[in-house]
Amino acid sequence: MSSSYRWVIVAAGALMTCVALGAMFSLAIFQQPIATATGWSHAGIASAMTLNFIVMGIGGFFWGAASDRYGPRPVVLIGSVILGLALILASRAETLLQFQLTYGVLVGLSASAFFAPMIAATTEWFDENRGLAVSLVSAGMGVAPMTISPFARWLITSFEWRPAMMIIGIGALILMIPAALLVRRRPSSPVDAHDVALSAEGSSPDLWKVFRSPQFIVLGLTFFACCAAHSGPIFHMVSYATLCGVAPMAAVSIYSVEGLAGLGGRLLYGTLADRIGVKPVIIAGLLVQAAALATYLAVSKLGEFYALAVIFGSAYGGVMPLYAVLAREYFGPRIIGTVFGAATMLSSLGMAFGPLIGGWIYDTYANYSWLFIGSALVGLGAAAIALAFPPLPRQKSQPAFGTA
Repeated sequence: MSSSYRWVIVAAGALMTCVALGAMFSLAIFQQPIATATGWSHAGIASAMTLNFIVMGIGGFFWGAASDRYGPRPVVLIGSVILGLALILASRAETLLQFQLTYGVLVGLSASAFFAPMIAATTEWFDENRGLAVSLVSAGMGVAPMTISPFARWLITSFEWRPAMMIIGIGALILMIPAALLVRRRPSSPVDAHDVALSAEGSSPDLWKVFRSPQFIVLGLTFFACCAAHSGPIFHMVSYATLCGVAPMAAVSIYSVEGLAGLGGRLLYGTLADRIGVKPVIIAGLLVQAAALATYLAVSKLGEFYALAVIFGSAYGGVMPLYAVLAREYFGPRIIGTVFGAATMLSSLGMAFGPLIGGWIYDTYANYSWLFIGSALVGLGAAAIALAFPPLPRQKSQPAFGTA
């Protein structure tokens, strides 16, 4: 198979991450209409997103391991079917518990079937420009707020929230199943130094040794804190802007600007990582993210929200895919799905706290000030942890996690 097919993998991965994560994050758009129509609390609805991230984290580990063993295509195909059906079922939920189980559990389970497996597949196909390729796959996450979110808002305005969610579920099935069928493993890969070292130690890598290594511990903790910092502000941004006096549709456009900035950030940060190294780019991005989160306390006008959305979106969007590049460099392609799935599990647990805590803060104080203060501090903590990243191995004959 021609090496040019690797760009088909990138395109398929970008489409699937866009639809899957865009559908999941569209709960931020549905939150107010659902609360108005049903009387369910903001915290109760936001807890569905918390369940999304918890289930997504656990599922990401197992889906990643499954993609290492069986290949990415069956994983993303199953995930596509579950996603569409989950959204359709959630649109029919009559109680908050039913909604939390269908949207929170099933959507989270399905969404986890795409990110780690497709990132792992992309790192396998690319030996050069790996940072850029991974960033392009994850760019689907950045495109989602510019496509799925405005589409969801338009559907809600036109048909109310239940038909809107059902239409998105049907659309997910139509778009994602054909894209999943395009996914292939690389037919032949050059022998990787990490795999040589692992084979010398035995037929199977010692995952317990991997997960205890300083490389994985720092990777997991940084990923966790990074996502814990930005998840609440991202989810509650539309509500916060509305509270500041921004019109609802204009508030959704702020979310879209963040997504567009995230797309540009992925391209910029991915290119810089290929040129000057992943670690300094991650640290710089985390510091920018923390500063932007603190600055949200001082904005109130639409233009100010737009300006800050560009900075914030490019920072968190640019940093996110680079953790996969580090995982690939530290641990090689043989277990990248499992390792990055485990790291994604930790990041999803970090993401899980933001929406719920943000909803509780709003229900308790009727504002989001403490959400942004706490998120900025956690963001600074993520940058501090990232300083401890071990250097990448210079001698490729040794596994990256060989030192303890």
